[in-house]
Amino acid sequence: MNIVRNYVNELRQYAGKRLYGYVLLMLLISVLDMVTLYMLIPLLSLIGVFGGSTGSLPFAQVFEPLRSMPLVTSLAIVLGLYSVLTIVQGFMQRQQSVMGAEIQQGFIKSLRLRVYRSIMRSNWTFFLRKRKSDLSHMLTTELARVSQGTNLVLMLATSILFTVLQIGFAMVISVKMTLLVLIGGGLLALYSRRFVRKSKAYGDRMTELSQDYFSGIQENLNGIKDIKSNMLEASHFNWFRNMANRLEYNLIQQVRLNSTTQLIYKLISVVFIIGFIVLSAQVFQLQPERSVLIILIFARLWPRFSGIQSYLEYISALIPAFHALSKLQKECQQSEESYRPVAHGEGPVQPLQEGIRCTDVTFHYNEGHEAALQHINLFIPAGQMTAIAGRSGAGKSTLIDLLMGLMEPQHGAVEVDGQRLTGERLLSWRNSIGYVAQEPFLFHSSIRDNLLLVKPDATEDDLWEALEFAACDEFVRRLPEGLDTIIGDRGVRLSGGERQRVVLARAILRKPEVLILDEATSSLDTENEAKVQAALDKLKGRITLIVIAHRLSTIRNADQVVVVDDGRIVQTGEFGQLSRETKGTFHQLLGYQNAAQ
Repeated sequence: MNIVRNYVNELRQYAGKRLYGYVLLMLLISVLDMVTLYMLIPLLSLIGVFGGSTGSLPFAQVFEPLRSMPLVTSLAIVLGLYSVLTIVQGFMQRQQSVMGAEIQQGFIKSLRLRVYRSIMRSNWTFFLRKRKSDLSHMLTTELARVSQGTNLVLMLATSILFTVLQIGFAMVISVKMTLLVLIGGGLLALYSRRFVRKSKAYGDRMTELSQDYFSGIQENLNGIKDIKSNMLEASHFNWFRNMANRLEYNLIQQVRLNSTTQLIYKLISVVFIIGFIVLSAQVFQLQPERSVLIILIFARLWPRFSGIQSYLEYISALIPAFHALSKLQKECQQSEESYRPVAHGEGPVQPLQEGIRCTDVTFHYNEGHEAALQHINLFIPAGQMTAIAGRSGAGKSTLIDLLMGLMEPQHGAVEVDGQRLTGERLLSWRNSIGYVAQEPFLFHSSIRDNLLLVKPDATEDDLWEALEFAACDEFVRRLPEGLDTIIGDRGVRLSGGERQRVVLARAILRKPEVLILDEATSSLDTENEAKVQAALDKLKGRITLIVIAHRLSTIRNADQVVVVDDGRIVQTGEFGQLSRETKGTFHQLLGYQNAAQ
């Protein structure tokens, strides 16, 4: 429950005076509820139910003036006052509901923004450890459960306050009867603790199931082409059906548990009401009006006991969502980058004048595991084209991530123009880089929108210039709506090569100081690869180019080729020089590709 208390404290800090206003409204509504209930007894007395006597009731003197009035007049006064108080209570309950919704939704919005901001500010290694589906699950399903839990906490507070006030009022009527009920209620609460623990277990299970359900759906939809091409629909549907059955079973068991406790409270309430009537008349010998009043109080109060139990069970079932969100926030804080990201174009740009230098760089993804890069010493001159080659898994992408400042080495340093790449310098450095990944990513929107992401103020001529540079202007013109054509989820309506060229155009539109291409021509045909290669040649001397390539033919014009193997730099030189060597990794790579052709 410490996690819930922490969130309640966060809620109090967020809502401030509004939360105190909410509590005050709860208090006033509870008081009015008691007053209207209390007024029923004088009303019944006036019409002769208790023979016109209310003297045994507390505060009876308030109603003494009614005795001297005609019955019609006194009855009209009591009914009128009762009606006014009930109407006022109704308006206050409406205001409380609106205020509660505003507090709850505002708090969840602030929590949602805080969590998403924390995720966005986490470093790259955080994303390498986490499944994207788990983050999506947190921002959707688990946040929704936390929202539900926040509402339940507010409702629980309302019920507890109402119950305390009603108990206090009942103590004024009859201390003995109230203590008897409190003892019975306390014993029942102790017995019901096991139901709360069971509800917590179902909540833990729900968090696990919903996470597996969400990640499975994401993977299935991402791999739908492979599923259909390999006729795997039936097996994946079986998985989905099994998961749906498990979710259904867990939810039904939770409802069954809650309904069982409600039944127990309902049965016991019958016993208590009968006991009240017998004890008040035979044992405590209460006046009829007192007996009726206290029975009315507990007839309305007992459902509150039942409601509190229900809220506790549901909150316990939602505690895993609070815990998961707290854990994610803590992980994000531990992985937070040392600078604050800003909108593109608002941060400083760092020109590259001399070059990028790696000095004895060593990097581990996990402590205790083998290093992904070991003792890397490398200089990348400004304005030239540097190619990085090597087998799959050799460490090329890790090296690129370090050069981009996405990660920092555990040993050694990455320097830009002699200054160590760390802290606030990362902001200006990343703002100076254009990056094209091996697996191009496009948003489900138009080509125009995808391009304008990196330069919102780009003109029509700027867009077409970038498209022409990336050899994709011709196919864009042939699309039904040109630049405004919606290209589908992740650009699915385009071929792999077309997607890659659009992403390249987006990087060029940014006019970066450094352009990094991570096997960006691997999906291009020979003709378009030649066009892109010609465009890259034009950029030599104007910007710094860093290219990772499996197809060594694409890096023939590189000023420098760096060969990486097993996390180390094993060869460095010009393409022609390395290709003439009869030994070494580059010779093997060249031989494999020549044989494949």
